[in-house]
Amino acid sequence: MSSGLIIGILVGLWVLVRVVGRQITGSLVTQRQLLLMPVILLGIGVLSLSSALGGASTGELAFLGLDCVILVGLGLARGASIRLERRTEGLYQKGTGATLGLWLLTIALRVGAAFGSAAIWPDGKLSHATLALTIGLTIAAQNVMIYRRALNLHIPFAVERA
Repeated sequence: MSSGLIIGILVGLWVLVRVVGRQITGSLVTQRQLLLMPVILLGIGVLSLSSALGGASTGELAFLGLDCVILVGLGLARGASIRLERRTEGLYQKGTGATLGLWLLTIALRVGAAFGSAAIWPDGKLSHATLALTIGLTIAAQNVMIYRRALNLHIPFAVERA
């Protein structure tokens, strides 16, 4: 296992612990929070992906596409499972048991996809290069759902703290 892969896994775990922890314990939601982390992860993911695309097989690309579709679906489901409330400070989110279960399923599927891809394409670099992209996609999908629900419920977003 390369040091880059280990660093990528550790960063991915930190992001997930931060996001999942904030959702399960409950937190105020700002527009910046909904946008910043997915944009950073997607940017890193696209850069990593661009360097690995040249040597990727059609099978690897199809596998990545399927992985992304599933992760976006899970992100939308998690966004729908989160309780949204109006507080005096603005939008407040708190995950439910379903949210936690969907996060566990997301992580299990992502880990399974990484091992499966490595087993099928042992020399492939695509699965290692897509960690930030796939995490960014699933969080972005979740945040899109939270954003749309908050707008539909007419709940104003929390204001960024100084």
